[in-house]
Amino acid sequence: MNFVSIINKKKLGEELTREEITAFAEGAATGAVPDYQLAALLMAIRLKGMNARETTDLTLSMLRTGDVADLSAIPGVKVDKHSTGGVGDTTTLVLAPLVAACGVPVAKMSGRGLGHTGGTLDKLESIPGLTVSLTEERFIQQVKDIGLAVIGQTGSLAPADKSLYALRDVTATVDSLPLIASSIMSKKLASGADAIVLDVKTGSGAIMQTVEDSIGLAQAMVDIGRLAHRPVTAIVTGMDQPLGTHVGNALEVKDAIDVLAGRTRGDLLEVSLILGAKMLLLAGRTADENEACSLLEEAIASGAGLEKLRQMIRAQGGDERVVDDLSLLPGTPVRREVSAGCRGWCAAMDTTALGLAAQAMGAGRLRKEDPLDPGVGFILPVRIGDEVFPDTPLCTLFARTEAEADQAEQAIRAALTFAGAPVGRPPLWYAMVDGEGVKRS
Repeated sequence: MNFVSIINKKKLGEELTREEITAFAEGAATGAVPDYQLAALLMAIRLKGMNARETTDLTLSMLRTGDVADLSAIPGVKVDKHSTGGVGDTTTLVLAPLVAACGVPVAKMSGRGLGHTGGTLDKLESIPGLTVSLTEERFIQQVKDIGLAVIGQTGSLAPADKSLYALRDVTATVDSLPLIASSIMSKKLASGADAIVLDVKTGSGAIMQTVEDSIGLAQAMVDIGRLAHRPVTAIVTGMDQPLGTHVGNALEVKDAIDVLAGRTRGDLLEVSLILGAKMLLLAGRTADENEACSLLEEAIASGAGLEKLRQMIRAQGGDERVVDDLSLLPGTPVRREVSAGCRGWCAAMDTTALGLAAQAMGAGRLRKEDPLDPGVGFILPVRIGDEVFPDTPLCTLFARTEAEADQAEQAIRAALTFAGAPVGRPPLWYAMVDGEGVKRS
């Protein structure tokens, strides 16, 4: 097949055939198509777009370039959850144990953090001894035994996406809706789940920063699910401020444990309940959303959710005592309490800048091979809409050195905007998208 003709077709805005799209995906996975031609087609797609059929064909073609997990040995409907990425987004560590405690198996493959967003695997690995590298056999057996496992994605999962993502990162084509949708869904479909719940972030810390763009991405991924005969529900949730109050790997584990133990509530719990309820509905555990939320709340009140997390930590070689003794999580030499130093109302946050502040402290990485410090980060209890006074606690910093604490304090202060009059709180969610359409909040 003449690849130049494929590039030319898309350059002119024409629709690509399934065979042409398959050649694109296979060429990326095997290296048969040189990078400069792949990059040219990526830019043509970025500028001219793809329709729903093309996007689905690209997703399925990338999926078929690698392995597809077979979870059929696990009884019940397996429902996966995926977030498009955010700051303080610890929902997996909250909702996965809760959903499993409600009788729905959770067999989840997660990724690592890159840039300003945190990765579930990095958070889990801050628990002493815990491994996220399991064989497929052990992974499936663990879910059969305790109903829950969270592990790393295998290198053979959608290899075409790995090649194309690296090129998108250096060719200014990351912000292409069909390329984002096919990248996410190829990996989710390859993970073997029967149904998928998507948490599509919107706001200053999200890949899509406007509500309409985020709804468009959600619709594209729901369409892929429909055409691939896989039930998909997407919720567009806010990322104009960190979801949880803790930012940093061990700190976010602490935040999740506090939520599961019933010690704290707030946005992290509320979004986890919204997503968890959708997972229970798709699994057929209940047909009513209010009942689903009640089941999840009961799993907190009874301690069943926290016990399920304990079981997973134990099964994956971790020190389960962290569930009862948070001091066993990694710490830092420097801890600093920072006051607001002004009077007013928190009006806005640059959430990406907050994520980058944590990254600079050592909580995130610029490159996949960069080492992390699991203990560093910050607690930011102030939320948009809160009134503050000069002595109001603004944040608590956990740093390796005083100099890094100074840098983080400066970055956090610069990321927050205060107003002289009351400011409303942003919504937790903006829209829900499924096969029946879009429901706005």
